Amino acid sequence: MAELRAVILVDNIGNEQLKGEWGLSIYLEFREKKILLDAGASGLFLKNASRLGIVLADVDYAVLSHAHYDHANGMPDFFAVNQKARLYLQSCCGENCYGRKNWMFKKYIGISKGMLAEYADRFQLVSGRENIMDGVELLPHNTDGLKKLGKLNHLYIKQSGIYQADNFAHEQSLILHTKDGIVILNSCSHGGIDTILRETRTAFPRKKILALGGGFHLYHMSDHAVKNFAEQLLEADVKKVYTGHCTGERAFRVMKDTLGSRVEQFHVGLEINL
Repeated sequence: MAELRAVILVDNIGNEQLKGEWGLSIYLEFREKKILLDAGASGLFLKNASRLGIVLADVDYAVLSHAHYDHANGMPDFFAVNQKARLYLQSCCGENCYGRKNWMFKKYIGISKGMLAEYADRFQLVSGRENIMDGVELLPHNTDGLKKLGKLNHLYIKQSGIYQADNFAHEQSLILHTKDGIVILNSCSHGGIDTILRETRTAFPRKKILALGGGFHLYHMSDHAVKNFAEQLLEADVKKVYTGHCTGERAFRVMKDTLGSRVEQFHVGLEINL
């Protein structure tokens, strides 16, 4: 029997019965507890969960991977149907994330304005690494210099009216400790999937990495860079890789050429058992 069950509720790739959107939401069952990682950009994840027979009212813990709308804006819909789960997010999360649309215009891509205040009683703010239950913890970035990735990817934080390159302090990985190794889930990996791998291996030097899942933010990267990342996964002996959302179709194909059956593409309704 699988120790961990994960079901993709929202991803870019859907079908006639289970619609997709630009966003990500993952439902997890682990050690008799239920966890929701992100809630997509709307209430679509609720509809898909219902069609899949998943009762989100029973979720025990919710986690927000980072402060972008396509992962956070479905949360009010979740709070409406679930009265017990706390939403874990890094305390530095704010309604202040922007992406550059062109050389002079920055588009707001953050959490829906006013949501943090309206649902303050549902949030569990954490600063740094945090255990949320037995075998499950949150691991934020502890690597210096990530602003360079924010600048490279045209992602910004607005503070006191000034745009600064995002250092992704609001981003966190969900770590699950199974008997066969660690499972890492990071929904967009803006801080760099190589950074996340290194930080996880440093935090848990004696643990094998069983699986890595999430968006890898590779859609804008060259084929050479994507291949280099895939080779790092082979070197780290990551047994299974599940990816979608901001990874992109082209980057997935490049990864597939290197990783073969180790890598699988997200789609709405995909069930993962580990």
